[in-house]
Order: sequence, then structure tokens, then C-alpha cells
Amino acid sequence: MSDCIFCAIVDGDIPGRIVHETEHTLAFLDANPLAPGHTLVVPKAHHARLDEVPADAAADLFAAVHGLLPRVEAAVDADATNVGINDGPAAGQEVDHVHVHIVPRFEGDGGSPIHAVAGERPDLSDEELADIEAAISG
Repeated sequence: MSDCIFCAIVDGDIPGRIVHETEHTLAFLDANPLAPGHTLVVPKAHHARLDEVPADAAADLFAAVHGLLPRVEAAVDADATNVGINDGPAAGQEVDHVHVHIVPRFEGDGGSPIHAVAGERPDLSDEELADIEAAISG
């Protein structure tokens, strides 16, 4: 996609601090990091949403995340890591290209857990939970 910054990094049109590359995946340091070592892992092909990524490319994407996580933590001596995907604008996705954030965390860094991203928790009845369970499980 011509106006996608991540596609431009994948194509080499914009420089990136590349830390990992496979046939389907590229990983690079975030230009606006939330923490030292904040890494983005992207499929090389442009896909806006996670469910659009073909299964083989998704497997490669998550294998890269799995392999990079301990390397990122070790590189910056992190105590822990948040891994996240903002999948769609309502979830906070700012670049319309699937990307996985690997964000190193440090004791006392003031950050929040993943549970903090959704705001107020819903109060769901057993019936509502059963309906959701049925809809997801098919």
C-alpha cells in the first residue's frame, strides 16, 4: 500500500532499525517507543486487520514474537513485557497495517496492565456470557 508507513519500511523506502526478518515478517524498533526496546513485528504483506493475515503468515508473525520477546527483554534488562495488538481503529490502531507491540516493562515504570486498556469492565449476566460463549464457539 503506497501510503502505509510500515509498507514503506518493509520495502526499504523508509529506514527502520530492523531487528528480525523472515520471508513473511519484519520486526523493527518503534520510532516513538513507549519503553527502551519497544519493538513492532509486522507481516510484510499489507493487511489492515489480524483476521486478514493468511494462516502461514500469521504463524510466522507469532513465531517471530515468541522468539523476539526474550531477546528484547535481555537487550534492555527488562523485568517483564507487555505484548499487544490494537486491531482496528476502535481498539486504538493508528497505522492501518497489522502490528504486534513488544513493550519491555520495568519495576516501578508507572505502566499499566493490559486490563487497563478497556476502561470500565462490563457486568455480564450468566445468560449474556452463555450467549457470547455460544456465538464464539459456533
